[in-house]
Amino acid sequence: MNPDTSLLGIRGFLIDAPEFGRLRHWSDGALVIDAGRIAEVGDYASLSRRPREQPVRWCHSPRSAVFPGLIDLHSHIPQYPAVARGSSELLPWLRQHIFPLEREFSGAKGRREATAFFSELARNGTTTAMLYTAVYEDSCEAAFHAAVESGLRVIMGKMMMDVGSYGQLQPTKIASISLHESDRLCAKWHGAGDGLIDYAFSPRFAVACSERLMCQAGEMAAKYGAYIQTHLAENIEEIEKVRNQFPNACDYTDVYEKCGLLTERTVLGHCLHLSEREVAAIAAAGASVAHCPTANLFLRSGILPLEKMRAAGLRIGLGSDVAAGPELNMWQVMRSAIESQKARSFYEKEALIPTPGAALHMATQGGAEALGKGAVIGSFEVGKEADLTVMDYAALLPYRQSAKPVNDLSAEDLTSLCIHRGGPHAVLETFVRGRSVFRAPEPELF
Repeated sequence: MNPDTSLLGIRGFLIDAPEFGRLRHWSDGALVIDAGRIAEVGDYASLSRRPREQPVRWCHSPRSAVFPGLIDLHSHIPQYPAVARGSSELLPWLRQHIFPLEREFSGAKGRREATAFFSELARNGTTTAMLYTAVYEDSCEAAFHAAVESGLRVIMGKMMMDVGSYGQLQPTKIASISLHESDRLCAKWHGAGDGLIDYAFSPRFAVACSERLMCQAGEMAAKYGAYIQTHLAENIEEIEKVRNQFPNACDYTDVYEKCGLLTERTVLGHCLHLSEREVAAIAAAGASVAHCPTANLFLRSGILPLEKMRAAGLRIGLGSDVAAGPELNMWQVMRSAIESQKARSFYEKEALIPTPGAALHMATQGGAEALGKGAVIGSFEVGKEADLTVMDYAALLPYRQSAKPVNDLSAEDLTSLCIHRGGPHAVLETFVRGRSVFRAPEPELF
């Protein structure tokens, strides 16, 4: 049988956000995908009539809304079963609900849950995710195998912690073993999956890490050109513990600076309670921020001063931060990003309330830029890799108004509908490099 040499065409209401706050759209648009990349973008009427040497296999319709694939910059695979559990703040919540769950995330369980987790990501329209596993090498290894099989774009690493760890070894042994295992995992998986898989050295946060562990993690990441991910200034009690644990550091961020963890390939989760010096230091290092508004609200951690971060020139994307965040649905993370700033505006007049276009940017092109992948994914540019989320916008309208004419809805209307009412129930198909990684089942006929 001859291989299929046709091009793939996606038809729908195309919407992207190449700049913060600016939506771009084609109301009856089309993308033509060749070898996993966007080869053409424009109006369907024009592209469908264009002569080509290869035929185009068209799918979807003007009743679909097509967005760049959603990017989740911060989440934890082992924690997903604990979503929406507990009512305490960060540190007691970790001790009561999370560490016991992560302690059980070993080999077979890790493979089983990771496979299900990646399926959930694709079902939610997420095409790229930056993830933590547990402290165990075997379950992280299993998660990488599952990531490759999923076809998603994944940046991931073994959780590193040697202070108050939930492991069974003494702290000096934990550090040595964690570093050795992380080095071995990175050597095997960084750049795997035809470049869809990357490794992230993952010291949990300064409270759970020795200076030695963090310094050597930074050195290893530099050796491989790998990513670094950690948490920073999420919670007031956490900040106080860091101050006591590292008395020679001038602030929390200084701990990471001294250990070589602030780089252009570093993604810092939360960053809620930072001084001007710390924000400037992060910006100078070229590190990025994973803004996790659903998690910040669930654990009463605080609200990100978004306007200060943007004024400093920081790259900012969004993270679900499961399980502190209650779901993997990035549309709801966007909604929370908007509504938390609205709440802040009641008492801080300078609060920057994101528009739907700004929220979509942080979940797509902004997230891509935070990962250093802004030239590869995040918007509908010819030559970029075709990571897409296709939504059934009739599923977002009251009473499923499938007869509503498409020209009655603007790009901002559709984006707002997705942000406030979107989720896996409305995802028709998810593509990574032009390959379908999730397709909604056809409705049953009775």
